[in-house]
Amino acid sequence: MSTIETALPPVTSHTSAGLEQVPIPARLYRSIAVVGGLLLSGSFLLTPDRTWMDLLMAGLALTTLGLGGIFFVALQYVTGAHWSVVIRRTAEALYSCLPIGAILLGIVLILRPSLYAWTNPESHFEGFKGLWLSRGFFILRAAIYIAIWISLGRKIIGLSRQQDTTRDPGLTRLAAKWSGLFIVAFALTFWLASVDWLMSLEPHWFSTIFGVYNFAGMFTATLAVISLLVVRLMTRGGLKGLATAEHLHDLGKLLFAFSVFWMYIWFSQYMLIWYANIPEEAVYYTRRMAGAWGSLMLLNVFLNWGLPFLALMSATTKRSGPILTKVATAVLAGRALDIYLMAAPSAGLEPRIGLAEVGALLLTVGLAVVAIKRELSRFPLFPTGDPGLTASLHHHQ
Repeated sequence: MSTIETALPPVTSHTSAGLEQVPIPARLYRSIAVVGGLLLSGSFLLTPDRTWMDLLMAGLALTTLGLGGIFFVALQYVTGAHWSVVIRRTAEALYSCLPIGAILLGIVLILRPSLYAWTNPESHFEGFKGLWLSRGFFILRAAIYIAIWISLGRKIIGLSRQQDTTRDPGLTRLAAKWSGLFIVAFALTFWLASVDWLMSLEPHWFSTIFGVYNFAGMFTATLAVISLLVVRLMTRGGLKGLATAEHLHDLGKLLFAFSVFWMYIWFSQYMLIWYANIPEEAVYYTRRMAGAWGSLMLLNVFLNWGLPFLALMSATTKRSGPILTKVATAVLAGRALDIYLMAAPSAGLEPRIGLAEVGALLLTVGLAVVAIKRELSRFPLFPTGDPGLTASLHHHQ
């Protein structure tokens, strides 16, 4: 047995000891999800249009979180990164949110197509746009996107977990090949899904970088969740003594970098539309900068860029668990606000916090935490058979 193997804590996957390595109160979050579901059910009777839109946003949040987890894992495999091996299971666990989000999205897309103005019989688009914005093709595309994400994600994560028992280094190379395929497929399908599920809420508006903007927000939020999980597990859970400030430093650098990237894409989209001042493009921002929406736009920029940019500029703060936790929480609040700003104004809704909004938020958080906790409790918290584990455990800047 190697020196590093003797230094590792006992690995359990289906025992109570394994569950104790994940210090997340699942019962509490199950209750939160139930309360959120009840509030949403009640709001269907009072404000059905607003409630359906909030359910769509909940589905989008969970779907993109799961997708972001797979993308993180695939990126590590393709780049041959070793630093992240010990914390990779946190990203793999996010995959469990993808099927849940897909179910919520499917319910909305099938049962409430009127959220999309182009489904109105009076709406008429000619040529390719008319074909693209047809309900049958719309649902078929959604099913194809989700099927690709789930199948490729399951393959990549399955190889990682298979390696725990086989310790076959060849599985790392195989996972890298599947990860490359996933990234190529992801680039196309996520861009199209962003256009379908969000941009087509306003079918006359368009932006060629809208998919990139959504990717930036999705991956920044994913890094925030991974950071929260790693800090929790390294201070009170099964990664204590394994994940270190060096890993937090790298996560902090990624979170800092992608928050800046989000802001770059946000500004690029806004500046080009403002400069061209074409009515069918400018209406997107004029609607979102009027009244209370304008204040939320500024808050969105602060949470997704301003705060993480200022807080994580120093190497010291990137290595601090408490600071990284606070910044990651703010980024997640910013992600929720960003999705709200992309979706709600499209339906002509006024900004407010009601039963539907609170219910959707509680349902999203509750389902996500319960799913992630369950996934982390089923397998070892770190890839015990990965050949890069030793390098990850001894990682230094």
